[in-house]
Amino acid sequence: MERSLRAARVATYVYFVLCGTLMGAWVVHIPAIETRVGIGHAALGGLLVLLGLGAFGGMRAAGPLTDRLGARAVVPASGVLCAASLVLPALAPDPWTLAGALLVFGFANGCLDVSMNAHAVHVEQAYGRPVMSGFHATFSVGGVIAAGAAAASAAAGLGPAATLALLGAAGAATALLTARSLLPGGAAPTGDGPAPEAPGGSSETPAAPAVPVGSSADSGVRRRIRVLAVLALMVMLSEGAANDWSALHLKDVLGAPASTAAFAYGTYAAAMTTGRLLADRVSARYGAAAVLRYGAATAAVGITVAALTPWVWAAFLGWALFGLGLSGCVPQLFSAAGHADPAAAGANVSRVAGLGYLGMLAGPAVIGWLTHLTALNHAFLLLTLLCAVTAAAAAVLRPAGPATAPAAQTRASAPAGGPAGGPH
Repeated sequence: MERSLRAARVATYVYFVLCGTLMGAWVVHIPAIETRVGIGHAALGGLLVLLGLGAFGGMRAAGPLTDRLGARAVVPASGVLCAASLVLPALAPDPWTLAGALLVFGFANGCLDVSMNAHAVHVEQAYGRPVMSGFHATFSVGGVIAAGAAAASAAAGLGPAATLALLGAAGAATALLTARSLLPGGAAPTGDGPAPEAPGGSSETPAAPAVPVGSSADSGVRRRIRVLAVLALMVMLSEGAANDWSALHLKDVLGAPASTAAFAYGTYAAAMTTGRLLADRVSARYGAAAVLRYGAATAAVGITVAALTPWVWAAFLGWALFGLGLSGCVPQLFSAAGHADPAAAGANVSRVAGLGYLGMLAGPAVIGWLTHLTALNHAFLLLTLLCAVTAAAAAVLRPAGPATAPAAQTRASAPAGGPAGGPH
């Protein structure tokens, strides 16, 4: 079983890379598709909202479906659907068909996002120590693969449709070939996996028994999921703002050349990837609550420095701290949602991820709206507030108190009758 668990972990990495590659492939071809369809930036912005709405719908659908059918069925099916729909935007002849293509691609991407995160929760439960941040770090690797593939195909004279079709075919094959390594039914193997570690704080990771529906423990889980979803909204709103406004901040506020300003987002993204590669070890040693508390506090300091400094070098430092601080926050929130009730891991992850994703979509728009009232750098202080609130609420990630234990133990000893084989 230990070998199968390692294989499941590798498979989860593969699906995260796949998801990042497919989304990255769409992103790098946006300018070419925009030109082909003949639309402007404003129209494109409206169509991108449809992509987000499709993803939100996919997330809400895939969570309960993963709990019911198991990750081994839903993850590869979502991967194939996402890969197959990748070429659709490049084939769209007009804005209306592009809108439909983006809805389908967004829905498929949302399904893959939630189902692979639900499976990651079960892999983490089996390991008995934090591994979620490492999975999220590899998503960025997919973006690098997509950029390289786009550059190679352009050099070979291939158009967007051919490139996306080839990447989609490779992605569908990868999703199918990797499926056999996923945990059966999304459930963690028992008794033969790596032994749970017990360094300080790691007690937050091991799985809890399923929670009885309608019990006081179930009400507590629901409240906990709502809090986690709100925190995900605030954290991912901050991430979305960084994605769209970091380079413009250096160019428009600090007067940096465009070539220099472009490195603002690069600095932020590199710091976030590095932080996610390290966050699992930090979480295992100090606990998920500490990662969220001190990570969000670091992010608050970083964005405040970026917002208030008159120096370009200090702004780079601020964006780096912002990315490093935020890096471990979303994985800890997704992990906590999945562990709150193992029988409903997919549904709970979908609730947290769905609201968080809406926050990421809203982030750029919120900052843009605030620029009508104040300078761009001063609008960033809203992100300082959101990160500070997140840090203050980090105690929600601490293990549930003993009050909920008896109810959970009752469910654990009762005959199984909940969702079959289900596993952010």
